[in-house]
Amino acid sequence: MLLCRVVGDIVSTIKNKQLTGEKLLLVQPVDLDTHTPMGNELIAVDRAQAGDGDLVLVNKEGGSARMILKKPTTPVQAVIVAVVDGMDITSSVRTNTDS
Repeated sequence: MLLCRVVGDIVSTIKNKQLTGEKLLLVQPVDLDTHTPMGNELIAVDRAQAGDGDLVLVNKEGGSARMILKKPTTPVQAVIVAVVDGMDITSSVRTNTDS
């Protein structure tokens, strides 16, 4: 899973038939603590009714993404599975890298 921010939408008049009716969004992975952009943007199928600027959870495992869509042959790598309303990160869960 990746924490990402929705940065745009993808409009395509011609696309794979298995993606017909699917909403495609451009998402930017963000740092867990600061929410600053990191890495490259990616295209994800929206299954959480996300919108521009939303913080979202993205499943970026091709096989799992296809299972979520219930379309095993769909050419998809990433699916938005949740819009994040808030986060509470316990410090004891974090790994100490200062040593």
